[in-house]
Amino acid sequence: MNLLIPLIAGIVAISLGSILGYYTRQSIAKRNYRTIEARLQKKISQAKTQTEEILAGAQKEANQILETTKKETDERRIALFNTERVLLKRENILENKLSAFESTERAFQEKVRKLREIKESLESLKTEALEKLERISGLPRKEAKKELLENLEKEYQKEILEKIKKLETESQDQFERKAKEILAQAIQKFALSQAQEITTTTVPLPSEEIKGRIIGKEGRNIRTLEKLTGVEIIVDETPEAVVISGFDPIRRQIAKTALEKLIQDGRIQPARIEETVEATQKEIASQIREAGEQAIYDTGLVGFDPKLVQLLGRLKFRTSYGQNVLLHSIEVSHLAAALAAEIGADSLICKKAGLLHDIGKAVDQQVEGSHVDIGIKILEKFGVEKEVIDAMKSHHEEYPYQTIEAVIVQAADQISGARPGARKDTLENYLRRLGDLENIALSFPGVERAWALQAGREIRVFVKPEEVDDLSAKKLAKEIANKIQEELKYPGEIKVNLIRENRVIEYAK
Repeated sequence: MNLLIPLIAGIVAISLGSILGYYTRQSIAKRNYRTIEARLQKKISQAKTQTEEILAGAQKEANQILETTKKETDERRIALFNTERVLLKRENILENKLSAFESTERAFQEKVRKLREIKESLESLKTEALEKLERISGLPRKEAKKELLENLEKEYQKEILEKIKKLETESQDQFERKAKEILAQAIQKFALSQAQEITTTTVPLPSEEIKGRIIGKEGRNIRTLEKLTGVEIIVDETPEAVVISGFDPIRRQIAKTALEKLIQDGRIQPARIEETVEATQKEIASQIREAGEQAIYDTGLVGFDPKLVQLLGRLKFRTSYGQNVLLHSIEVSHLAAALAAEIGADSLICKKAGLLHDIGKAVDQQVEGSHVDIGIKILEKFGVEKEVIDAMKSHHEEYPYQTIEAVIVQAADQISGARPGARKDTLENYLRRLGDLENIALSFPGVERAWALQAGREIRVFVKPEEVDDLSAKKLAKEIANKIQEELKYPGEIKVNLIRENRVIEYAK
């Protein structure tokens, strides 16, 4: 009994606890449900608000897109309208031009028709005029033509004979023309600078006082300089200048350069002179070597002995009638190669022979004999090909031509030496001939100006229109040509171009 009561009490307590727990859980569940429902309602409200905002933004953006699209559509419509208006305008212009062209064509056809009528009328008038001339002269047309030709033949008999002579020699002239064409093509392929380096023996001085310092005490300075350079230094009354005299151009150049350095340095005494001359000799030797190497480079040749290149460079200080021999040799080399290429000869042999044809002039003051013989010995010594020696030794016709290359080198040498401006005497003769040509034209009455053009191939004469009429102009041109032919010697022909210009000037006031 005592155990039953606590058991019942426990059961009752458990039951009450279960009932109490159930109602407690129900109460908590209801509270949680209300809280979740409130949260859901809040989220739904927020979602509605965001949806409304998104819809409003989308509507606004859609409106903007519609406005932009409408604006672009309007702009395109306006552009299309403008384009259509421009096209219509151009179409109207083309129609107007087509109408104008058709009008012009009709007018042109009308002018052509009128010109044909005028031509037919002129032919008729010409026939009538010839018939009248036949009636007046009493000669038929053929006899009149024959008499006219006989008179013209008598008047121009000299010119006719000259034309016949030219026709007789035309077959020979063809060969000469072909040769000239080949020469012209070769010359056009090569253009050398016409600037020439002419070695001078005059040294300018800054003042007259320098002369005493050059001479030195009891002449020690000048004797030392002459002894070391092998030249004679002339100090005379020439103001502010001394003259260097010597047969060797290299020695003159060394003396000139050394003296210029001493004058610039100011210390002119025997020890300083020895140092300066020694340094100058090395400098000139270096310049000679560089000049020879540059010549080899300019012509594109290889395989020469360095000593031969040094000799070639010495030609930089050698001139012939004022023409620099090294530049002349380079020019002959290029011309000979171009000529050989034109006629199918050996260009390499011609180029080498042209460059080395005057090599003997490098030492012709020191070795007896012509520069050709000296050059042959030099080339044989340095083992240059026999074909090159045979091609260079005939350029002054001292030896007979053995190969076609020898003829080419001789022709190239003459071209280089004989062109206007190459050598002083040739240039003077050329200028004198141009002056004589102009003076002959100016010697006739009525001539206002005369200019020699085309290297003397044409003389352009301007006459005074008030003194020379058209008929007299023709006669004057013939007289000028005859006088030129009688008094001047020239190759080829000279064109006499006489111009009569009549100007009328009035002033509106």
